[in-house]
Amino acid sequence: MNRTAPEATGLDPAVLRDQLFEPWNRKDLQTLHLLALQGFSKLSEPLEALLTILESCPGKQKSRSHTLGYHILMEFQTWMKDHSEVTLSSLSERQALELQRRALSLLTDTQPSFVESLIYIYHLSSLDPAILRLHIVKLQALNCYKEAAVLCIKFKLQKELNMEEICVPLILQDKLSLAESYVTGHNHLEQRLVTLLDSWCHPSFSVEEISKRFPRLSLSKHCMSQIQPKMLIKHIFRLVEKFSIEQGLCPNALHKRRLNSLRFLMYKRFVEKSMTEDNWSDHVQYVVADDLELQINLVEMLVKYCGLQKASQWSLRYNIPRYRLPCGVWETQQSLPPDLQQICLSDSAQTEEWTPSQFHCQKFYQVPLTKDKVHFVDTAEALQRCQHIVLKEGGIVGVDMEWQPTFGCISTQQVALIQLAVFDQVFLLDLCANGFCQHPDTISFIRSLFSERNVLKLGYGMTGDLKSLLATWHQFLEEPLKMEGVLDLLSIHQKIQSSKVNRTQNGPKEVMVGEDSAEKGLSLLVQQVIGKPLDKTEQMSNWEKRPLRISQIRYAVADAYCLLDVYSVLSSNPASFGLPADLRSISSSQSEKSGDKKQKEKQAKQKKQALGKEEFQGAQRVSPPRSDTEKDLLCGKKPSEDSPPLPPQQLRVVCDNMLQGLGRYLRCLGVDVVMLENTDDHRVAAKLAQAEGRVILTCGQPFQSLRSQVGEGRCLSLDCSEKARDQAVQVLKHFNVQPTPSDIFSRCQACNSDQYVAVPREDMVRMLKQKGFLQDQDNSDHTQQRSHQQEEEKLGDILTSSVTPELPRYALQCRWASLSGLDPDTLTFPGGAPIQLHTVPPTLLPRIPLFYVCTRCGKVFWEGSHFGRVLSMFQEVLHITDEDSESAAALVKAGQQN
Repeated sequence: MNRTAPEATGLDPAVLRDQLFEPWNRKDLQTLHLLALQGFSKLSEPLEALLTILESCPGKQKSRSHTLGYHILMEFQTWMKDHSEVTLSSLSERQALELQRRALSLLTDTQPSFVESLIYIYHLSSLDPAILRLHIVKLQALNCYKEAAVLCIKFKLQKELNMEEICVPLILQDKLSLAESYVTGHNHLEQRLVTLLDSWCHPSFSVEEISKRFPRLSLSKHCMSQIQPKMLIKHIFRLVEKFSIEQGLCPNALHKRRLNSLRFLMYKRFVEKSMTEDNWSDHVQYVVADDLELQINLVEMLVKYCGLQKASQWSLRYNIPRYRLPCGVWETQQSLPPDLQQICLSDSAQTEEWTPSQFHCQKFYQVPLTKDKVHFVDTAEALQRCQHIVLKEGGIVGVDMEWQPTFGCISTQQVALIQLAVFDQVFLLDLCANGFCQHPDTISFIRSLFSERNVLKLGYGMTGDLKSLLATWHQFLEEPLKMEGVLDLLSIHQKIQSSKVNRTQNGPKEVMVGEDSAEKGLSLLVQQVIGKPLDKTEQMSNWEKRPLRISQIRYAVADAYCLLDVYSVLSSNPASFGLPADLRSISSSQSEKSGDKKQKEKQAKQKKQALGKEEFQGAQRVSPPRSDTEKDLLCGKKPSEDSPPLPPQQLRVVCDNMLQGLGRYLRCLGVDVVMLENTDDHRVAAKLAQAEGRVILTCGQPFQSLRSQVGEGRCLSLDCSEKARDQAVQVLKHFNVQPTPSDIFSRCQACNSDQYVAVPREDMVRMLKQKGFLQDQDNSDHTQQRSHQQEEEKLGDILTSSVTPELPRYALQCRWASLSGLDPDTLTFPGGAPIQLHTVPPTLLPRIPLFYVCTRCGKVFWEGSHFGRVLSMFQEVLHITDEDSESAAALVKAGQQN
């Protein structure tokens, strides 16, 4: 079939564009396809005509594949395959350059196929780099930073341009991933990106200085949160690993990470008391290293946590200059006798007994093996003996690994010890022994172990173990390990927990009270199955230091051997744990559900954040006298099932800093809640509980130490894996607290106060004007003046016509103060708190007749749809009377629609 020859004069590009617009408007892409192929053949200069059409196409939209211009370009590229004569090389050099410049000007789109098609058709990669650079600069001037970066990558211009000029705007717009793509493959740029981010972690860094360089950039709160040191440090260490960069290039991030690690170690040792002195000392020396500022931080923390003597000993150890010492340390140094000037650590590796104390045996899981059944494997000969026993066909092996904690300074650490347990003995593969780790026989044994399908390998959370294996033996990256006959008991544990929840979903979920709640992970599984938890004291040990202490060896042996005992119990009676007969069938089915679970968790998190962002309105309470039930509650007694429900005001709690979400939910339901700050240690909770008669709400390890300080029943521990909303429901049910709609928002969400003043709209307008929050933005702009005047007149009409607003029906449970107590000049309350007028949007005034202001902190609240949301979220625990039902239902519906 002969192709249609182009007409002498050729088809007008504008006519073809209009012809194509009709089927495009009807979404008839088949007709558009046929008309385009016919029309392109009628153009006298197809390459020039295409640019004319694209330049005049309506509805240009960035990054969209459903525009007319995009479809025309794709059709043209298809048409070109059958018209090889249509090429840029057939034109003169001057004509080709002109078309290339025009095509380049269209590259403000980030739709990959659109960009790539234009580059291909017009050979844009052959353009002079100076011309390409000029186009990039123009895009930047138009705030098209993303498009500029994409083109830089396409044209491989990274070495031609200033990395910061390209990457800084991307980072400030939360497009760090694109900045990563820009530098990837260019070692010097990768290093510069890391050092740039690290410089932003320096205490003197100011984002305002960066913003001045890019004044047209508008930074959202989300973007600002992404360049805070905490987030930056995570990205820096991720990039250090990704690009294999020396950590010395990011001193600020490394210092902050080590400082946080030091704080964590102080908490573990002196607050939680879950770390031995030997462990703590080993880790402190690793974290502090030769950093003088960290050494000084250590001494300052020791003064705070345990007194001057220990601080003085460590200051002598690091020879800290006198002028940098905290008050009293130097004087204490001078008074120390010679035998106390050195830090003496116990030599427990030689003196400790294998059999632990009777108390330890009663409290923790014990391995039923004597010391002679534990074998260190650190030579080829010992490995052969181990291999002969461990790889027996049909055998079962408990597998665990230990490595040196690095507190996030290195993301994946090399394995120091591998524990392999069979029913009558345990083998400890010492990978720190000279030459043993990289010996060919060792590597071969590891391959054989994990690939042997007839040997069942039991582990718990083996993903982390496998990552460390890859960091230890890079050979497994080149030739991956074959994983056969491996059962991860973490999947089994998740199934047990899920079955437990399903069995109780029709009734109130259990609140974890007592020792159970302090356990997690493998220790919790061992307790649930065998009856006693693991002793995790040595978990965070220096596993690279030799010789290992007896307590370390006991811990390492127990971590592997307990897997055998757990599997044996579960296999003998799986139904009692809600498990199928074939335990190996769980792993695959469990992982299939993980995607749905993550999606639900994401939705729940978004819902929680939406509630948190709302402005909570205040309400009021008249405090009743304490009843006998309340007195029992303050003594830690759980109300009996037949006792009457408690009003939420009678439940007084203190939430530790891991349960701030729970605290916010309880407070919005009227519970008297004090929340610890992120910087507070858990001892503060105990002091508050003792001083104010509060119940401590906590989770995880702190439960043990807090309970010992406040007594049995005065400390309630919750499951950390539960959502804050579910935790709140559990607490209310546990204490038989039944809130009503009148209790919602009866406390200030910011400071927990229950006293407010009611501020009518006209008074709020007056105060806003007094403090300059209602005034002309630009006196020179007469149009804005007229608009502002019209708004004031409109507002004045509303004020004069409005009647005195009534208090909301849910404002019956808090105390009202008189507005006369407010200082008329400073607009501060007697306690010194000013009204936070800057938080009141002027656009809110026409529709809000009454504001509520907390007299303690000055926060301003008003009615909104969030009240209905809370009703919806907590319907199962709210006590709603017939009188409340109709209005509550309406509010719930409104809350769900907003």
